[in-house]
Amino acid sequence: MTDLARATSILTIDVEAIVANWRLMAKGVAPAEAGAVVKADCYGLGMGHIAPALYAAGCRTFFVANVDEGLALRKILADGMIYVLSGPPPGSEPDFAAHGLSPVLNSLSQIAGWSAFARASRAAPAAAIHIDTGMSRLGLDEAELDRLAAHPEVLAGVRPVLVMSHLACADEGESPKNAEQLGTFRRLAARLPAMPMSLAASFGAFLGRNYHFDLVRPGVALYGVNPTPGRPSPMAQVVRLQGKILQVRDVDRPMTVGYGATHRVTRRGRIATVAIGYADGWFRSLGGRGFGLIEGIKVPVVGRISMDLTTFDVTEVPPTVVHAGAMMELIGPSHSVEDVADEAGTISYEILTALGRRHHRRWIGVPAEGKHA
Repeated sequence: MTDLARATSILTIDVEAIVANWRLMAKGVAPAEAGAVVKADCYGLGMGHIAPALYAAGCRTFFVANVDEGLALRKILADGMIYVLSGPPPGSEPDFAAHGLSPVLNSLSQIAGWSAFARASRAAPAAAIHIDTGMSRLGLDEAELDRLAAHPEVLAGVRPVLVMSHLACADEGESPKNAEQLGTFRRLAARLPAMPMSLAASFGAFLGRNYHFDLVRPGVALYGVNPTPGRPSPMAQVVRLQGKILQVRDVDRPMTVGYGATHRVTRRGRIATVAIGYADGWFRSLGGRGFGLIEGIKVPVVGRISMDLTTFDVTEVPPTVVHAGAMMELIGPSHSVEDVADEAGTISYEILTALGRRHHRRWIGVPAEGKHA
């Protein structure tokens, strides 16, 4: 039996669409550079397949969350700039140097540690400096930046090649916070030596050219999420999730469905049990709120979602197309990641990164294997 025949759920990932989305972003922000945020295994979709394709398309700057992600990416890409957003934990500096990883320095202590290592090793990679313009998360605040500006010798050996910040409300285009952070970024960055600047990620790239500076850091938009809320998405769809129907049963009142007997049957109908659950990233909160599609017909989730199984009311679907072995579409062209996120009461980022490892994965447009340089 083939892997596909054994599969009870199928996650199809269109790498060609991801590349097309990056090219669209790159064209839209030119002459600024478009990098790629590939942290969290490319938002759960597979860095080993996606990063080489982005590199082959012309992307040369990548962002990961931590050192281990950087090391994993460097095994895939022999060339290219890899920024580690969390910066260097004390003692990890030699790993950065040995594998050509560039830290994003988020605090005075990280700057001091990297500076000491750089002076001692004389072979440290270039770094980025992160300034906080209103997120109150990572980055130098204004007081710390004043201290750094008063002691420029601290930057000796650091070789900063990028100053960056992050927008808090870029997904809310009308928020005054965006313009406030833009002004703060310009003002605070001016206290550092002149270097390339980066402020916008996926949503920020669509706020206008004032936000582009020298480098834009698209992430979730590459993976098909709409970066223009309230308007048609300019991005190509990337993922399709299907679950296999294991059983179809006739039901009638006063029967109940699922744990806790939360769904009470009120009429004669049919229930399809699909082999997908919260262990597969199909959130428990979708119980009684989510949907699937069969032959383009929308069918509601009924009852609680369990670890491995979800039940759908398929009463309105012709019995000829609802049977054991048939596939139900859970994410796809007619039911987007954003739709599922809305139904689950969460955000698209969480839906993507939660998709588990139990799905059979199919890849569209995967480049030849091997290290890319």
